[in-house]
Amino acid sequence: MKRLLVATRNRGKQAELRTLLAPLEVELVFPDDIGLREDPEEAGLERFTTFVENARAKAEWFVARAGLPTLADDSGVEVDALSGAPGVHSRRFAGVEGLDHEVAGANNAELLRRLAGVAATARAARYRGVLVLCRPGMSELVVEGVTEGRIAFAPRGSGGFGYDPLFFSTELGMTFGEASAKEKERVSHRARAARALIERLFLG
Repeated sequence: MKRLLVATRNRGKQAELRTLLAPLEVELVFPDDIGLREDPEEAGLERFTTFVENARAKAEWFVARAGLPTLADDSGVEVDALSGAPGVHSRRFAGVEGLDHEVAGANNAELLRRLAGVAATARAARYRGVLVLCRPGMSELVVEGVTEGRIAFAPRGSGGFGYDPLFFSTELGMTFGEASAKEKERVSHRARAARALIERLFLG
């Protein structure tokens, strides 16, 4: 595998995955890099009830169009007080479309609205991420990563993306928005999934 298509247009995920997948020593490309313009069908790919199904749908859709080994991610925040929401609906939680930072701002605001009045002891949450690798003519690889924490009462820090300013990492003692890229890389759900993928590829 000399070239790997990563099926995301999210700039934050692209930056993280470039770093996390560096040990693979393959050329990482993203849809725009190979001339795959955004297709309206992409909006309907994340229609399933699990992260695995959503990631698989994206991987299969892109591998069929590019003919390249394709890695797709699906991830989100699960909040216990909301019965696991937003979960697979994390990207569209507030029902807002637009630029990544606009969507993230609306989603964070909606999460805080729904948790209004919920005590700190009841704001337990986790980031869960799944990576699915599809390679033409080969069986798929599926890996998962999880990191535990809780939802803060207000955004803290300007780093990361998505729900990072609200996600207080139990292991780091700060939000992902406050953490450096290196600190987040050590414990994040996506980093753990990436390490599991690399181990599977190298060790079989």
